[in-house]
Amino acid sequence: MVSAVPRLVIAAPSSGSGKTTVATGLMAAFAARGLAVSPHKVGPDYIDPGYHALATGRVGRNLDAYLCGPELVAPLFLHGARGCDLAVVEGVMGLYDGAAGEGELASTAHVAKLLRAPVVLVVDASSQSRSVAALVHGFASWDPEVRLGGVILNKVGSDRHESLLREALDSSGVPVLGVLRRVPQMDTPSRHLGLVPVTERRSAAVDSVGAMAAQVAQGCDLGALEALARSAGALPGGSAPWTPAGPDRQPTPGPPVVAVAGGPAFTFSYAEHTELLTAAGAEVVTFDPLRDEQLPEGTAGLVIGGGFPEVYAAELSGNEPLRKAITELALGGAPVAAECAGLLYLCRELDGRPMCGVLDATARMTERLTLGYRDAVAVGDSVLAVAGTRMRGHEFHRTVVEPGAGAAPAWGVRTPVRRVEGFVQQGVHASYLHTHWASEPGVARRFVERCRTS
Repeated sequence: MVSAVPRLVIAAPSSGSGKTTVATGLMAAFAARGLAVSPHKVGPDYIDPGYHALATGRVGRNLDAYLCGPELVAPLFLHGARGCDLAVVEGVMGLYDGAAGEGELASTAHVAKLLRAPVVLVVDASSQSRSVAALVHGFASWDPEVRLGGVILNKVGSDRHESLLREALDSSGVPVLGVLRRVPQMDTPSRHLGLVPVTERRSAAVDSVGAMAAQVAQGCDLGALEALARSAGALPGGSAPWTPAGPDRQPTPGPPVVAVAGGPAFTFSYAEHTELLTAAGAEVVTFDPLRDEQLPEGTAGLVIGGGFPEVYAAELSGNEPLRKAITELALGGAPVAAECAGLLYLCRELDGRPMCGVLDATARMTERLTLGYRDAVAVGDSVLAVAGTRMRGHEFHRTVVEPGAGAAPAWGVRTPVRRVEGFVQQGVHASYLHTHWASEPGVARRFVERCRTS
């Protein structure tokens, strides 16, 4: 049964401990053993799943108890893990760090409990020896509902260092399932929002994932880790895989074409969005705004997600034919949904370079990071939602759009200060807010229906 998929959650005491290295390396090492591995990431992160996909050959998927609600974590997991032999879930931040002011909500520990999955703690041991036992004891005993099944020691300096660490942990009751030494080639380049996405460095990313897999396979007890994964408890009764299918509808001739921006400049998207659009009756076609000079033939609607347009501002601005095509589509009333990077692309300019000019606003990079979960409500009717629709979202950017909202804003947001943000005009819905449509499937159905009738 799908509910019996063996699974592990890879966590850490804090960010920077090596979760991504270990999780990605484990995924690739298990896949090299011939296992079909389902990759997952706790939280709203878009970048790590790209590395997970390289490691497993499957789509990386997010499990976010804030954006989607705790009740959807197990169903979304089962949807992604269908047909797999084993699942690896990479955590977010520290094991017990969740949404600010919301207790355990959306933490790695919360997701591990919802999945009834054992946790493997990745510890950066580079500056400690005996103290590691106190640290592991604290994490193991903090919440008795979290099952800490083992430890992987990362950045170990020498045989002597390893011996001291193992001796300290002997009495902890938590087994050491792996020891990884400091290996420079395992490092992957970072940017202001995390790792550089796979699409920007595919060949080098393949090499990085290969190095992670080799190091993990050499330093970890894969047999013990697989056995731990197989000890995961049954998921809560009644859990069934999530499905993008909505209410039955009569087939309609000529499904509307929904163009979805992709390529290196627009890498942030959830796999479920495309699945929901397809299930709603759309033909989804991906295009690359850096390379393609025209929208896909027959485009009836446009989705532009997040990414790094500021990195590619010159190239995006230089592709004038596509900018004009997008402007014409939007001014003609076609449905357009833009999030974060998509919002910037629709502005008049970004860092002084001309963009699409759909919105009467300018965008620029800043030093200030805007980060956090948001509670939002639709201010008025749009191609995505009717007025009053409540959704949860996430902001993560170092840019400013001026003005921050149009005459008809997209969302009313509590951050905790109440404000309005984004733009709704004709068929355009543009906002900084990243949302997960699985939490409100009607968004995709409404968008596709507007594509049919616009």
